[in-house]
Amino acid sequence: MFKSFFQAGFECATGYNRDGEWIDLIEDTWHHRHVDEDYRRLRAVGIATVRDAIRWPLVDRGGGRFDFSTVRTPVAAALRHGIEVVWDLFHYGYPEGTDPLADDFAERFAAYCGACARYLRRRLPGTLWFTPVNEPSYMAWAAGDAAHFAPHLCGRAGELKVALVAAAIRGIDAIRAEVPDARFVHADPMCRVVPCDASAAAAAAARHFNERGVFEARDMLAGRLRPELGGSPAHLDVVGINYYWNCQWVLGEQGSWLAPDDARRRPFRELALAAWERYGHEIVISETSHWGEHRAGWLDELAGEVEWLLARGVPLRGVCLYPILGMRDWHAPRDWMPMGLWDIDHAGGMGRVLHQPMFKALLRAQRRLRRHLPASRRA
Repeated sequence: MFKSFFQAGFECATGYNRDGEWIDLIEDTWHHRHVDEDYRRLRAVGIATVRDAIRWPLVDRGGGRFDFSTVRTPVAAALRHGIEVVWDLFHYGYPEGTDPLADDFAERFAAYCGACARYLRRRLPGTLWFTPVNEPSYMAWAAGDAAHFAPHLCGRAGELKVALVAAAIRGIDAIRAEVPDARFVHADPMCRVVPCDASAAAAAAARHFNERGVFEARDMLAGRLRPELGGSPAHLDVVGINYYWNCQWVLGEQGSWLAPDDARRRPFRELALAAWERYGHEIVISETSHWGEHRAGWLDELAGEVEWLLARGVPLRGVCLYPILGMRDWHAPRDWMPMGLWDIDHAGGMGRVLHQPMFKALLRAQRRLRRHLPASRRA
């Protein structure tokens, strides 16, 4: 389905963080300047599929005017290096003067999505892939309850989640009107919580989160929940699972996570199986990583989980290492997070420095999974 089973994601968050500071991680990592070399490096390590961004706030100028000057360079680099891109269209940030809870928000987003599809179809061959709204569940919490991102709301996560999914559905329809065979990966966290105490109420709350809450956005996209939004199985398409080291925690204790040796943790394979069995769709690990010295061990462990799933016929179509580059902390922009296959020499020209332990883990994972994949997808 994709050019390579192992994929790379460039952190592309935009928007206003919890302190009201504007962030743009594509610019902060200089990916907008180094995209040609970034793509070349990926091909050299056997990665030909990436998640990259069209940044809504930079493209949509209002009044139906769109400026794609920031997209020309990555499109050219993708063509030059034979890179297949899953285009992320809305990664937390949205144009000035728009309101995610306003009645016209979905319409504004759909017009932008249609313009993106037209622009790319004229320039790129083959299947066009999109992630219309990145992490609607996480953004609903972060921007609608915790006030970590604009519009900095509290107590309105449910409303915001519905609004984001409604926009995604309208965006998909607009894209398909331009490119009928476009495909979609919906990236959303796959989290799990455990009860905070031994009470029946705590157990029920954790069960509700694990069995309903974590699936709400996907259920709306699939038309199972809030069918008036217009969702359907065709809108859901590929189920993207974002899974990090901190995706399991004690309910009510966000900001902490279960330790790797905590007996209450569940292996990733169980979470992936739950998503597949619920929808019966192809799945992708659309984001996964650890940080610092934990990167290689995380990838080794994940490769074992992926091998288990593939050996049992689960239609897992790819693993996206995300972020593939070190990045600034969203809410502490002066701090750099040592993540990804390449660290960034942010004190000396923003060069890319290969993280050797993770690179060796990637080579091990590629060899380990090779026998489970068709020849065309073994990278």
